[in-house]
Amino acid sequence: MQDDKTNKKVIPIIEEEPKMVSLYQAHVKIQPKSVKGFFNNWRWAMVWVTQIVFYCLPWIEWGQRQAVLFDLGARRFYIFGLVLYPQDFIYLTGILVISALSLFLFTAVAGRLWCGYACPQTVYSEIFMWIEKKVEGDRSARLRLDGESITSGNKLWRKTLKHFLWIVLALWTGFTFVGYFTPIKELAVEFAQWNLGAWEIFWVFFYAFATYGNAGFMREQVCLHMCPYARFQSAMFDKDTLIVTYDEERGEPRGARSKKADPKALNLGSCVDCSLCVQVCPTGIDIRNGLQYQCIGCGACADVCDGVMDKLGYERGLVRYTTEHAMQNKWTKAQTWRHVFRPRVLVYTSILVGIVVAMLVSLATRTQFKVNVVRDRGVMARIVDGGKLENLYQLQVMNATEKTQRYKITVKGLPNLSISSDNIVTLDSTQQRKLAVRVQAPYDVAAPGTHEIHFEIDALDSEGHLSEKTVFIVPK
Repeated sequence: MQDDKTNKKVIPIIEEEPKMVSLYQAHVKIQPKSVKGFFNNWRWAMVWVTQIVFYCLPWIEWGQRQAVLFDLGARRFYIFGLVLYPQDFIYLTGILVISALSLFLFTAVAGRLWCGYACPQTVYSEIFMWIEKKVEGDRSARLRLDGESITSGNKLWRKTLKHFLWIVLALWTGFTFVGYFTPIKELAVEFAQWNLGAWEIFWVFFYAFATYGNAGFMREQVCLHMCPYARFQSAMFDKDTLIVTYDEERGEPRGARSKKADPKALNLGSCVDCSLCVQVCPTGIDIRNGLQYQCIGCGACADVCDGVMDKLGYERGLVRYTTEHAMQNKWTKAQTWRHVFRPRVLVYTSILVGIVVAMLVSLATRTQFKVNVVRDRGVMARIVDGGKLENLYQLQVMNATEKTQRYKITVKGLPNLSISSDNIVTLDSTQQRKLAVRVQAPYDVAAPGTHEIHFEIDALDSEGHLSEKTVFIVPK
């Protein structure tokens, strides 16, 4: 239109409805297809091993107690015949160091082995998806069921049954977890009578809720957005690390063809573009696009691709565990493995073996009792009957075994030094006691000042000896 006064064209303003623009991609539920093969068998073997250990271990008896029990109230950790105390914190540090080095070693050798085979998130997701498959059917059946109306009777009973089984498994998992900290048989009785303590109720349901939510709903979202390991794993990879890899040179150009067709005549690679590798992936990625941080290294795509290659009569290994250098240089398996065990891996292995051996030797040779000596600062050195000097000490003796033990206390360091109080102490299993010990010496035993002495403690009913240093004060 035109303005009559200015003789200029005027562009009319058209008001549009505001539009909502999302900054985040909508989450699409991933329904992985079931797969059979070598790597899948290993994954399920790890599921069985880890869960048999987790669910059965608290029920094993060792003597008159639970074999593995972390008794936080009594500040004792029972691991079969081993009893650890807060003073044994160094062993926890050793376990953490061993775990970290193991993670570095496995990652340097073959990428995210922990994520793909032993991580609790992977293990419980596999179990929950197995229940889902048994109740709702295979991938195509689950997709059809998700598309049905919630009012559908078929969908309602299947979804209800699935969630019921998930909740039962999650509660049993939470109950077992708490059973490592509260004797599980007592916990079972309290649970049956609904007489649990507040903290026990909290942790049973908290752990159950975490298992139900993470393995039932969040699944790959935990790996993609919550777990930090995927973000820094690249720092531990190099071009000699075994990773799940698509052989692009052999597979491209991809395309469908009949089983009897000659791919060379059609100018096609080995990949038939069936997309099964995407359908079986628990994180929904396409391995043909190269290594991605979302890949957990489970090998499901390699299993399903090998199955397709078998049906077509092609050589296996279009998707396989290999290294970047092996792909570039076309190495044989022997050459690849020689480069996998490179100096970096050997250094990790040597350090790990050294720490494990040192920790085992320390556990095997540690003394089964502990003694702390504190000089009684409230009582100065004094002269007692007979003209002798006396110093008073507080000894805390701990029996770290599960049998009654007797300990003999002696002292040395100055001439004619002796203990005037009872020097034999008897302690029940895992008991500790404070006792006052009076040490006497002749008045002229030494020059005025502090003099180093040693308390010698010997176990009378077992092998063990400790020597604790302190000082004897001679007044001016």
